[in-house]
Amino acid sequence: MSDEHPTIEEIRAAAERIRPYAHRTPVVTCSALDAMAGARLLLKCENLQKVGAFKFRGACNAVMSLADEQARRGVATHSSGNHAAALALAARLRGVAAHVVMPRTTRAVKKAAVAGYGARIVECEPTLAAREAALAEVVARTGAAFVHPYNDPRVVAGQGTAALELLEQAGGLDAILAPVGGGGLLSGTALAAAAIAPATRVIGAEPAAADDACRSLRDGRIVPSVDPRTIADGLLTSLGTLTFSVIRAHVAAIVTVSEEEIVAAMRHVWERAKLVIEPSAAVPVAVALQRRPDLAGRRVGIILSGGNVDLDHLPWAAARAGA
Repeated sequence: MSDEHPTIEEIRAAAERIRPYAHRTPVVTCSALDAMAGARLLLKCENLQKVGAFKFRGACNAVMSLADEQARRGVATHSSGNHAAALALAARLRGVAAHVVMPRTTRAVKKAAVAGYGARIVECEPTLAAREAALAEVVARTGAAFVHPYNDPRVVAGQGTAALELLEQAGGLDAILAPVGGGGLLSGTALAAAAIAPATRVIGAEPAAADDACRSLRDGRIVPSVDPRTIADGLLTSLGTLTFSVIRAHVAAIVTVSEEEIVAAMRHVWERAKLVIEPSAAVPVAVALQRRPDLAGRRVGIILSGGNVDLDHLPWAAARAGA
């Protein structure tokens, strides 16, 4: 797969391609959060996207851009998170098979969601080597097209459509904050902003307990994530070659926040904005609420990346139980 950066024309083409399938999610405001951040926050609600996450945009663009002959052989990926569900749904909408390699330790609720969209799940041991080996076997056996969760220009272009919409809906922004794990959302956001709003700073948000992207940007090379432990489990993955290249070129900074700050931000959004977001989506909110960097008085877009939450294990409930 090419590491060439998607162009703004490709992001706009992705927007047209996914328009019949993806939600144009709303942008909402909350005066209580504004007061806490000292800035005007404009929240792009990808928690309300299909499958409950921005991931549907990239997966849908990748699946819908396949030639008919390739699509007939299906698609495949390895993922234990939102990308698995997103690819499964996109494949179902196109009427093709989806094969998803998932670690056997993946929570049953996640497996059920992926299976519910019609994907064929292949279980493996919970190691990267096992995932890659199982995926290789699936691709060899079926001829399915591999759709990487983030290190794929089609996926990055699809994720960039969220920022494209945000900039159309919100008008001029001084900054956009987006979470970073593998970097698909952040790099797509950065490419869209660089092309149509070059004065808008794009800032990545990352848990301090999984700060490999921050260290990678600092060191000028990909620093792999080694056994990170964070409540923001959608941000555990290391950057890819494509996403790192885009981030180096177009992202102003990556800011980290603590686990306590992530939980507090998540709770504030639930209580004040009445939006159900997952911990990963709370990370850029935490950056804004901690005022790092100082964006006082600025118009700041925040991409709320997803809303898939295990309601039996809410972080503040867990904290009370352990008290």
